[in-house]
Amino acid sequence: MTDDPTAKSDAADLVRPYVITRGRGHPTRAGLDLVSLVIALPGDESPHILDPESTRLLALCRGGILSVAEVAGHLALPIGVVKVLLSDLMDTGLVATRRPIPAAELPKTQLLQEVLDGLARL
Repeated sequence: MTDDPTAKSDAADLVRPYVITRGRGHPTRAGLDLVSLVIALPGDESPHILDPESTRLLALCRGGILSVAEVAGHLALPIGVVKVLLSDLMDTGLVATRRPIPAAELPKTQLLQEVLDGLARL
């Protein structure tokens, strides 16, 4: 501890998760999981009054598509908090989420190789 009263401590910067979510423990949207992809939608957030964490989350998502887990990691926030913030942003129309493409729907490696071989023969 220092004698300088203007020195900030790490504890002073800590905001409890229940404060960030305004006491809510569950998101308003179902289906958000760790691998859901978050996409910032074009639009102006000025009509919406966003808290600092939501503003940071939106700015992060405007940089590219990220999973819920990646967003939580970049923001150093618990997954549950990020899910609540994301569902709020989804309710205001500022972000959308989608599930990643399941492996069963991806083309088979053998098919891709056959296409590549066919193109090489042209």
